[in-house]
Amino acid sequence: MSSPIRPPDDLPASGAWRPGDPVGDRRFHEVTPGRRFSLEGGGHLGHVELAYETWGTLDATASNAVLVCHALTGDSHAAGRGGPGHATPGWWDGLIGPGRPLDTDRDFVVCANVLGGCQGSTGPASTDPATGEPYGSTFPVVSIRDMVRAQASLADALGISTWRAVVGGSMGGMQALEWAVMYPDRVRSLVLASTTAAASALQIAWSHIGRMAVEADPRFRGGDYYDAAPGDGPWRGLAVARMCAQVTYRSDEAFSERFHRSVIEQLDFTMDPVFDVESYLDYQGLKLVRRFDANSYLRLNRSMDLHDVGRGRGSARQALSRVSAPVLVASVRSDGLYPPVQQRSLHDDLQSLGAEVEWVDIDSPHGHDAFLIETATLGPRIADFLDRHVPPAGAADD
Repeated sequence: MSSPIRPPDDLPASGAWRPGDPVGDRRFHEVTPGRRFSLEGGGHLGHVELAYETWGTLDATASNAVLVCHALTGDSHAAGRGGPGHATPGWWDGLIGPGRPLDTDRDFVVCANVLGGCQGSTGPASTDPATGEPYGSTFPVVSIRDMVRAQASLADALGISTWRAVVGGSMGGMQALEWAVMYPDRVRSLVLASTTAAASALQIAWSHIGRMAVEADPRFRGGDYYDAAPGDGPWRGLAVARMCAQVTYRSDEAFSERFHRSVIEQLDFTMDPVFDVESYLDYQGLKLVRRFDANSYLRLNRSMDLHDVGRGRGSARQALSRVSAPVLVASVRSDGLYPPVQQRSLHDDLQSLGAEVEWVDIDSPHGHDAFLIETATLGPRIADFLDRHVPPAGAADD
C-alpha cells in the first residue's frame, strides 16, 4: 500500500521558531527573571519567556490596550503579512489594523504566543537551562491559567494595569474567560467567541484521537526528536492530527459545497488519494508541520481538555460570579465542535449572575473556523460592543 502523504524532503522535524531564526515582528518578555515559574498542575519552569507582538500605540493613561488571545495553532502574529519570521499572514488580520474593528489608530493591541507554544514562547522545543538541550518529553503540562498568569506578567511589564478588552476565540476564548475570573479588576470588557466554560466530553474525545495519532508515529520518539534529520521527525502523526481536527473545524455543508465527490484527475481504484477533499487534508496537514511542533500540539491540546473555569472554585457559576466586565458572547450555528448550546449556556449563566452580556449568532456554513473567517460579520459587532461599553479615552469629546 502506498503512503497517503508524500512529504517533501525538507520537511522539518519541528516547525518551532528557534533562536537564530528571523525574529520578524516578535518581541520577548522574561516572565520571572531570576525566579521559577510555578505551574498549576505542580512543578515549575526555571525560565519563561513570552514572544509577543503589538500594533498601535499605548496612550498616556494606558487605557487603550486590547489583549487578543490565540487558539490552538495560532501564535503572536495575529495581524500583518507573512514573511521572514512569520510563516503565514496574521490569523485575525481582518479584525486588527487601522480602521478595522480593533482599530490600531486608536487601540494598542497585544498578542502573545502562549506558554507551551512553539513560536518564540517557552515550550517543549525551548532549551532547558538545566540541561542545555530542548525540553522535549520533559516539558510539563501547562494549563490555561498558567498561560494567563504569564500574560499578566507581560501586561505588568508593558505598564498595562487594565485591558480595555480581552478578546479570544476557541482556546483564546478560554484564556479570555480566565482573565476575567482570575483578574476581574484588570478586564474592562470581554469578547468570547466559539468557546466554553469547560471542555466537553466530545471535545476531549477528539483531542485524545489527535494526540494518539502524534504519539503513534514511530518518529515521535517519545517526544525527543529535535535532532532528527529533515523528513525524519513526527510529521505523519502531526499531519494526521491536523487532518482530524480540520474535519471537526468545518461543517458537512462547507465540505460538501467545496468538494462534493470531485476527484483530483480521474477516479482510480487504488489506495492513493483520489478525491479533492483528501488532497486538501493532506495539504493542511503538511502545512501545519512546517510551522508547528508536535510536542506543543500535545501540550496545548491537553490544556484545552483541562479547561474548566469551575475547577477548584466551587462551581462554574461561582467562578463566573467573579466576572465584573460586560461580555460579548459569539457563536456559530454550524459549529459542531463548540456548538452554540455551550455559548448560550455561558451567556445565560453570566446573565443570571447579573453580568452585562450580549449575544452574537453567526449564520455561517464554516463551522468552528467561522470565528476566524467571518470577520466581516463578527468585527462590526465587536467594534460596536466596545464603543458602547468601553469608549476610548476622549471619545466623549469627538
